[in-house]
Amino acid sequence: MADDLVAELVSDRPRSQAQWEALFAGSWPPYVDADRTAAAALPAVHEAFAHLQVALTRPGDEDREDQLVGAAWGVPVAWDGDPTALPRGYSDALVRSLADRDAASSCDALVACAAQVHPGHARSGVASQLLGHLIAVSLDAGLHRVVAPLRLTAKHLHPRVPVEEYVRWRRPDGEAHDPWLRTHERMGARVVATTPASQHFEGTVEQWRAWTGLALETSGEHVVPGALAPLRVDLASGTAELLEPGAWVRHR
Repeated sequence: MADDLVAELVSDRPRSQAQWEALFAGSWPPYVDADRTAAAALPAVHEAFAHLQVALTRPGDEDREDQLVGAAWGVPVAWDGDPTALPRGYSDALVRSLADRDAASSCDALVACAAQVHPGHARSGVASQLLGHLIAVSLDAGLHRVVAPLRLTAKHLHPRVPVEEYVRWRRPDGEAHDPWLRTHERMGARVVATTPASQHFEGTVEQWRAWTGLALETSGEHVVPGALAPLRVDLASGTAELLEPGAWVRHR
């Protein structure tokens, strides 16, 4: 870790809205809140599992304020190590974590849900540091297995390629083609499953026109900038949906 970065829980110090906005600037597609399952679960998840929300901060001094360099978070689930028993994807992992909490299940696995790096620190190794920090915190919390449902960062360039094929793509040096998968594999993770619908985004055709800037004048599949799979449009119902695939990797 860089010498001037402090690893801590998100709750360890207050941060301004401006710091959070700077961290997430330009990082997510405009339809990100259209995943109704995730949107409904997230408030309870963040309240229940604050001990699994970590940050890397560059402390300020008299001339500058603290900078939020990165943040990562996860949820605990009960999982026996069988890849076929994993949640269906990111959104289902949130739902399962709350169900396991309510059922007082013995949770022994961390689902690492996200690791966000400040745009000014992209490709600097901060993402790996964040993940390592989150994994260390999860071990202290008794979560001895660690998995992550990856939103593959270059998959949007190949939206019609099946995810199970995409994760097998390799560079000439043998490393994963996808940058986010490559980061996890360099840390020792391996792909244990793929899912065709890690997230389900839905809205009206008019909403999707606003989100994408596309005319969407016909029913059927449309390639959307930034989306990992084609958007399915149904003009008769006035709705459209996007099922984004993902890959499950296991760290521990």
